Amino acid sequence: MKATEGSLTNKESKAVEKPTNKIQLKPSRWHTKEFYFYYACFCVVVPYMFKVTYNLSKKTHPNYLDYADLLSDGWLFGRKVDNSDAQYGQFRDNIPKLVPLVLLHLALNALNRNYRWAQQIRFSMVTSLIVLFLLHGSSAFKILLLITISFAIGRAFKGSRLNPVLTWMFSLLVLFVNEHYDGYRYHRMFGENWQWLDQWEGFQARWHILFNFGILRLISFNMDYYWSQKQPHQSSAFYQTPTSDRERIDQPLPQTDYNYAYFLAYVLYTPLLLCGPIVTFNDFVSQFRSPSLNITRKYVLNYAIRLVGVILVMEVTLHYLYVVAISKRKAWAGDSPLEISMVGYFNLVIIWMKLLIPWRFFRLWSLADGVWVEENMVRCMSNNFSAQRFWKSWHRTFNRWTIRYIYIPLGGTKYMAYNMWVVFTFVALWHDIELKLLAWGWLICLFLLPEIVASSLFSEKKYGNKSYYRFVCGIGAVGNILMMMVANLVGFAVGVDGMKEMLSKIFGTVSGLSFLLSVSICLFIAVQIMFEIRESEKRKGDPKWKM
Repeated sequence: MKATEGSLTNKESKAVEKPTNKIQLKPSRWHTKEFYFYYACFCVVVPYMFKVTYNLSKKTHPNYLDYADLLSDGWLFGRKVDNSDAQYGQFRDNIPKLVPLVLLHLALNALNRNYRWAQQIRFSMVTSLIVLFLLHGSSAFKILLLITISFAIGRAFKGSRLNPVLTWMFSLLVLFVNEHYDGYRYHRMFGENWQWLDQWEGFQARWHILFNFGILRLISFNMDYYWSQKQPHQSSAFYQTPTSDRERIDQPLPQTDYNYAYFLAYVLYTPLLLCGPIVTFNDFVSQFRSPSLNITRKYVLNYAIRLVGVILVMEVTLHYLYVVAISKRKAWAGDSPLEISMVGYFNLVIIWMKLLIPWRFFRLWSLADGVWVEENMVRCMSNNFSAQRFWKSWHRTFNRWTIRYIYIPLGGTKYMAYNMWVVFTFVALWHDIELKLLAWGWLICLFLLPEIVASSLFSEKKYGNKSYYRFVCGIGAVGNILMMMVANLVGFAVGVDGMKEMLSKIFGTVSGLSFLLSVSICLFIAVQIMFEIRESEKRKGDPKWKM
């Protein structure tokens, strides 16, 4: 997994923070007897985890026939492939169609590179409109109507408080209505004579599922425009080029840039249209005005190689570990607590990769087109011990979006204990209007509370120099990891009922409780490795140590 783990480079960071006297640096533990013991445990436990899960996926396993119909013909060593995850399966099957589209889009935009930035962004708008109709067919008219209404709200109410209020009301209404009416069929709205428009579906008929990302861009435009009204207006002639990625986000654009053409170019920008990563309106337009220096040919090429690498890792995983199909059919009758827990764990690994791959694919497309967006996942799923830090490094651009447009406007850290419930309720509803996702959002909040309280009472500033500090933190981190696994399995894999069944089978027996103890010991060892990884990053001055 480490070969495919997202990492921050100097270019991706605003600036690499050099260690200062205020940051307490600790000596390396990598070559101590304690850590050699941890390495030995890793060499035994991790391969055994794969072996257990591989055995569950064999044709000779008693439960194989319960889920065999969900498997498809594969291409690796005569193995079947578990392509039963609808979300990733759709992306995987459409890669052959997406690659020519990417190349065509990049070629068209490359022809326009020699013109002024204003013409480039308008040309990008035109190509994005063409792709919109190719992807969604007649539903493109519905999308254009919805985003135009949102634009009109922002422009009409400018710096009035009604702007953010009505923007949020409209956006939430669209989330619910889109779901309820299943994307609004023309024949249902206007009669059977309009059914011919419904038949023009494009390549992606279910536009309203992916429009949730569009909602984020609509809010970003109106809020950035609203805040720009609160500051002295400046003309294009006096616009100062941002000197950092942070300034690109915070610094208002000239008022003439908040126009309908640039709005369309931003909301419909093809590389980021379907699933992000997310970039703010201010940042997007500023990059046309002054291209980001973060993007180099070497960086883009290396990033493409990393993308191919993680796709291959995913393919091997899906060909050898059929945990998605097993969890869909709950085919774990007679399995031991260890075996059931491995189904849950590797489901989370696959969830991580199935999100990582599309995000990296579309980010690569955006980078090749000259628009810098941040990496969404900067750590491997298995390299997280803190619920707060996990959220910062999992769907990172969405986390930054929620901080800018929800968390800070609601008062930030001053009201953190209350704000996080609002934030995660919105995040859950934004993902999908389902009970299991609401349960996921509220579980995240519930599980955050012990960490927040413990971090306050047992802070590094006060106890960090104590020899027992990292061991006590390790015990707390084990609890964090177990709770995060439960929350994410509820939200994105087996649901509430499936989780109840899993937990009862794992912990409903004496052997299950002894298994929990052994798992906790293994996680404790893993956490000590995670701590030292961050200490190494701190010693190098890499700001990633905070995640």
